[in-house]
Amino acid sequence: MSNWVNVGTTVDLKPGETKVVEVEGTDVALFNLDGEYYALEDVCTHDGAEIASGCILGDVIECPRHAARFSIRTGEVLAPPAYEPLHVFPVDIREGLIRVRDDRWD
Repeated sequence: MSNWVNVGTTVDLKPGETKVVEVEGTDVALFNLDGEYYALEDVCTHDGAEIASGCILGDVIECPRHAARFSIRTGEVLAPPAYEPLHVFPVDIREGLIRVRDDRWD
């Protein structure tokens, strides 16, 4: 099982903001949706483009390259050309610290 990694504080990531952090060698897009924090692998499953700089529409992220859309909450594909979901990493908030864990190999 992988360890929790501190990736920032709730003060640093305001509602509506996104930032890319590294978790055990993987780029992770961290989102604050109205005080709820989500972490997705920062790579579009369609063609490998980074996803964090895409347009956020509510709780949906649109890939900046080919406009595939994904749920930020679940990673589910909402519009092609992608057909595989994004990986969603577990997020834990402790005393204002945002922690993420890479659970892909658990």
